[in-house]
Amino acid sequence: MSGSFLRTIQLGLKGLAVQKMRASLAALGIFIGTATVIWLVAMGEGVSYRAQQQILELGAQNVIVRTKKPTGSSGGDSASSQVRRYGLTRADFRRITSNIPSIESSVPMRELQFELRNANLTTDSKLVGCMEEYLTLNQLEIARGRWLTKRDRGQKVVVLGHETTTKLFPFENPIGKTIWVGTEYYVIIGQTKPRTASAAIGGSLDARDYNLDAYIPLQTMRQRIGDMVMKRVGVGGSNWYGEEVQLSQITIKVNAIEHVNETASIIETLLQRYHDQEDFAVVVPKELLEQAERTRAMFNILLVVIAGISLLVGGIGIMNIMLATVTERTREIGIRRALGATRSHITQQFLVETVVLTTTGGLLGVAFGLFCGPLFRTLRSLATLINPDLLPAEVYSLEPRIAPWSVALSVGISLGVGILFGVYPAQRAADMDPIEALRHE
Repeated sequence: MSGSFLRTIQLGLKGLAVQKMRASLAALGIFIGTATVIWLVAMGEGVSYRAQQQILELGAQNVIVRTKKPTGSSGGDSASSQVRRYGLTRADFRRITSNIPSIESSVPMRELQFELRNANLTTDSKLVGCMEEYLTLNQLEIARGRWLTKRDRGQKVVVLGHETTTKLFPFENPIGKTIWVGTEYYVIIGQTKPRTASAAIGGSLDARDYNLDAYIPLQTMRQRIGDMVMKRVGVGGSNWYGEEVQLSQITIKVNAIEHVNETASIIETLLQRYHDQEDFAVVVPKELLEQAERTRAMFNILLVVIAGISLLVGGIGIMNIMLATVTERTREIGIRRALGATRSHITQQFLVETVVLTTTGGLLGVAFGLFCGPLFRTLRSLATLINPDLLPAEVYSLEPRIAPWSVALSVGISLGVGILFGVYPAQRAADMDPIEALRHE
């Protein structure tokens, strides 16, 4: 029995060898489909991994309370309708920290867009008033100098982000030097290392490039800059318009992950009691992470379906080729039947040919798919050499991640396609009448 099966395999391989070009084109469809499954899933996993890492950086035990600019009414009082007051206040911070026992730590911050200047070099930077804990909270690292400490509170000192430093001090060490922050001099005490920018997450948090920041003590920002920012409006900037915001964000760390949702609900209820407009948002990274995982699963299903269609098309191509092969080899089939080959032998021969085609295409597709990362980086580098602005910034932080399950799935689908679409041509060959087959020219 085993000798007969080996003979069938040999005949199947010889049949494919006679039509090399046709067999190669048939396997190409499976090759493309298999590689597409692995590539699409790898790219999807890379995007998903980056998004989940950004969410994890926010802290699964954290609750983030953000100031949100309200729509509708001006938010100003009757005495000063040109000043719009909204957002989180220092009183909110005290209420939250004093009334909720599940809070382990809390960090307030305030941010403003500011022009920084060193002699004739200027840059627009995000000036962040923050506490000492901000460094660890946002996973920043110091490249030179030091970070803010308690003794710096109220002092005119600043820590610059990596790109901010590069723009203001392209060829020298900035530590100990002074820069203009608005209309006052500040002493530079530190510089942060480069940090990957974070993308916007689910509409809840804006995209942020930490490399363009400048950090000063929160108390200094309150004393030297204040809560109100005035802007020119109208034709020619003839009128002034003011916005008063005390805090931009409060990041709260909860003592246990199971208390996160409950704490977020309490904070939202507490703030609603003291805010008559929708000028804040409570963001729970744990929920964003769960949402990202659900989105990742749905995204992967979509990608597999799309790639599966490619394999389906490849399978139909193989079936068409095998049907044409059956017609061309009618006389050969008749001779084999006349020499004693049974219907099962004929069926096995054509199934072997189909499975060999799909397996070869599938394995080559897997080999090509596993080089997804190096090929992607090479293509990205070539595109950068042609034009540095050709690709979006997000592409440079994307790294494909091969999912082992996608490799197994693509191989399994290719084998399944081979058997599924090889059965009908094989059965059709086996059902031929030997006498009629021998008469075929």
